[in-house]
Amino acid sequence: MASLTELDFAFSPSFSLERYKFLAPQFHRSFSIKPPFRVSTRIRNHQACSFIVTKPSKIREFRLFMSVELNQFLTSDDEDEMSEGFFEAIEELERMAREPADILEEMNDKLSARELQLVLVYFSQEGRDSWCALEVFEWLKKENRVDKETMELMVSIMCSWVRKLIEEEREVGDVVDLLVDMDCVGLKPGFSMIEKVISLYWEMGKKEGAVLFVKEVLRRGIAYAEDDGQGQKGGPTGYLAWKMMLEGNYQDAIKLVIHLKESGLKPEVYSYLIAMSAVVKELNEFAKAFRKLKGYARAGLIAELDMENVGLVEKYQSALLADGARLSSWAIQEGGSSLYGVVHERLLAMYICAGRGLDAERQLWEMKVVGKEADADLYDIVLAICASKKETSAVSRLLSRMEVMSSLRKKKALSWLLRGYIKGGHFNDAAEALTKMLDLGLCPEYLDRVAVLQGLRKRIQLPGNVETYLNLCKRLSDTSLIGPCLVYLFIKKYKLWIC
Repeated sequence: MASLTELDFAFSPSFSLERYKFLAPQFHRSFSIKPPFRVSTRIRNHQACSFIVTKPSKIREFRLFMSVELNQFLTSDDEDEMSEGFFEAIEELERMAREPADILEEMNDKLSARELQLVLVYFSQEGRDSWCALEVFEWLKKENRVDKETMELMVSIMCSWVRKLIEEEREVGDVVDLLVDMDCVGLKPGFSMIEKVISLYWEMGKKEGAVLFVKEVLRRGIAYAEDDGQGQKGGPTGYLAWKMMLEGNYQDAIKLVIHLKESGLKPEVYSYLIAMSAVVKELNEFAKAFRKLKGYARAGLIAELDMENVGLVEKYQSALLADGARLSSWAIQEGGSSLYGVVHERLLAMYICAGRGLDAERQLWEMKVVGKEADADLYDIVLAICASKKETSAVSRLLSRMEVMSSLRKKKALSWLLRGYIKGGHFNDAAEALTKMLDLGLCPEYLDRVAVLQGLRKRIQLPGNVETYLNLCKRLSDTSLIGPCLVYLFIKKYKLWIC
């Protein structure tokens, strides 16, 4: 709707309850609208003008529509082109002596498409009968006389009514009633009106109103399109959760979906997947913040984290993982086997962000079982996580894939393995991995070689580390990756240095 030319006009219905009963029973509110719509190419831009329709005739002289404030005005040529049928239709509709459909049916041949649009605009004014605007549109729909421009007009009117309701902080039930009425008259815009309403609440800073609106839509079981025609699945819960995610409110998105589900409502299945994505995002942001915190501690800028704080960190992370597991269970229960792959994919991302190697490895095999093979890079990342925690069995299983790998892929996998050992402080294992790369004819990266040697040197006084360090130096020297080096060893018992 943002691409349409915007008009500014106000609307407040005043209609007969007796006549209203023929329409949907929910439409009985007072609204104001500012719809974006271009009535005609002959309506020209103008600042601070009013929409004028004046024509002396035998019916009556129409006065200035003071309640309609437009940024466009009607030219005198347009006035001359309006037929007597247009003014007669307005007169008859205002009398309310007969149903609008009967009047329009009788005058069908006398009104052009443009004049019918102007009838809609006329009855959308403040103080006019809004019921007539809906009845006119319904009749146009039944007569197959709703073209693209007329549809845009009515959609803009409805959107503006909704906006006014939200601005006036009316009950969400009133907004939902309006959407029901829209459906009753056959108004089918090319986008989700439910998502449009959520966006209006959000843009006006009424976020709690957006939550209440979604709850009301779910409570009433209002139908919504789960596919936007471009293969994208959605719904009110997922759309609102997505809006929260865009602002970085990942926890709010997670809590929203879980709260609605546990309240006995039925969020759409794809909202669980969106909430799982929010869990991944929150875990990732949390991990980055925690790494930064540990960096400050190493630099001496803050005190080291005590056991209590470490426990709180682990508790928060575990709670997020529990939420993700619960969401995945709901998604599989309600979505069936078609969602197995994408659910395991999100679970994999969650466990990777949380540094849970064994859980992440299990998801890799689960994905393989359901026919959704993970990328090779994901296998390497999980391999590094397992190496950092020295999960020997998992490392062996993940390395079993190397037999069918190319040399380039082998080097990449072993580099991740090496870096995992370095991160976990397992330098003897890192030395073995580096040696294995050399045995396979692969050249480890310079920084990886230096990191392993420095790590071993710091621990050279520990039992067994001297031999590991010397053997690695000799192996690297044999392959011309380091130059000759002298190693000094102090034997404390004999107070002797050996070169």
